[in-house]
Amino acid sequence: MHILRVFNNNVILARRGDEEVVVTGRGIGFQAKAGDRVDPARVAQLFVPAVGRDPDHSAAILAAIPGEYIQTVLGAMKRAELPDALQKKLTLVVALADHVHGAVKRSTTVTYPLEAEVRYLYSEDLALAKRLLREINSALRTPLPESEAVALTLHLVNAGFSVGDLSGTYRMTGLIQQLLEIISEYFGIEFHDGSTSVARFITHLRYLFVRMSQHAQLDSGDSPISRAIAQQHPRAADCAQLLAGVIELRFEDSLTCDEVSYLTLHIARLTEADK
Repeated sequence: MHILRVFNNNVILARRGDEEVVVTGRGIGFQAKAGDRVDPARVAQLFVPAVGRDPDHSAAILAAIPGEYIQTVLGAMKRAELPDALQKKLTLVVALADHVHGAVKRSTTVTYPLEAEVRYLYSEDLALAKRLLREINSALRTPLPESEAVALTLHLVNAGFSVGDLSGTYRMTGLIQQLLEIISEYFGIEFHDGSTSVARFITHLRYLFVRMSQHAQLDSGDSPISRAIAQQHPRAADCAQLLAGVIELRFEDSLTCDEVSYLTLHIARLTEADK
């Protein structure tokens, strides 16, 4: 690897083969300049920016955060055993390090919006965030309050939604809650905390939102299978059309027949499981 740009002593932009990568490491940029070879002994972490992300911009943001918080977050992510894909996601590392830095400087307890929704909709992410918070606190002089686990959860969810910043995640969280309320009212049922069927439905919606944001919906046309699903589950199919209308308004994009069919199947399983 060769250095393309030095941001500070601990963050550089480098070229590895045909790609640009952001590299962190204690002293990796000290007295270095563009064109120098990267000292592999100093490399602590290497990030490949997501497609469409400006590597210079990502590296500049990372360099603006005090190095101690970057190392705190990287170490905590590893000890908390976050999936490798998340540990290597530059946008998530930047978001978490920036949040922890801000929370330490703020030194006050914050009540986060959508806390109840987060605890209900993202229970697995919340459990992961709590582990992460424990590991972060083990490296801080003054531990952060437990409420920060909610904010960390939203950052983890945001990393999977691929909808941009946290404002997009807030909107998607509110949309999931709205869709569950529509199903509950339509079928006259109440969903229970910790329901496996609800968790599966939420997971399906999250992947659907990612597909829509990437313009990669499932689409095989108006297939006989789609018609058969609608005939087998007529009430679920009617409810799916209601949900599709709400989703389309939020995304300003129509759902394909395949996606509506999958919604129908998930609604049928959800309502049958919670009877």
